Amino acid sequence: MSSAFVYKFLQPGFTLIFKCLFNPKYINKEAIPKDGAVVIAGNHKHALDPIFVDSSTKRVIHTLAKKELHDSAFGWFFRAVGSIPVDLNAPKNKGALYAAIDYLKEGYAINVSPEAQRNFTKEILLPFKPGAVVMAQRTGCKIIPYSVTGDYKFRSRNLTICYGEALDVSGMSVEEANALLFETIKELILKNRPKEA
Repeated sequence: MSSAFVYKFLQPGFTLIFKCLFNPKYINKEAIPKDGAVVIAGNHKHALDPIFVDSSTKRVIHTLAKKELHDSAFGWFFRAVGSIPVDLNAPKNKGALYAAIDYLKEGYAINVSPEAQRNFTKEILLPFKPGAVVMAQRTGCKIIPYSVTGDYKFRSRNLTICYGEALDVSGMSVEEANALLFETIKELILKNRPKEA
């Protein structure tokens, strides 16, 4: 049974539950193309961020997730829906990068947090890893940036995901592309975070 089939089977239920629990607001989710390879990249503030992204589109999205989740009691689930394990303790994650690139070559969407981990600091963003831009450059696809702001509370009044316009990072150095992605996501966060934050 393919991960795409399992994902498509489970996605409607998870989306419905997510929307009922958190009353999320979606801004410009139409920026996610209906088909074709694309990297979707944004900040990482909560463990449920990937589901927030998944609920934004009917497309199959393969998310990069920390290896510990794949090794846990629920590892079967993460493998079944096609998430890509990332070893946060490794200096490089070539396996995760190549797996993501393979999915992109098949026309799938990849969701990645360039911060590589949840941000528990007071900083708007943690420094970005270059994986997202490298994936896009090696496959010739664009990046859809997004921000998650607000609170994951029952029937939240401010939980928002905002998608920016597609970024074309071809022709840039990895450093230039990574800096552009960082600044774009930072601007989305500042624009959409609750006023009292």
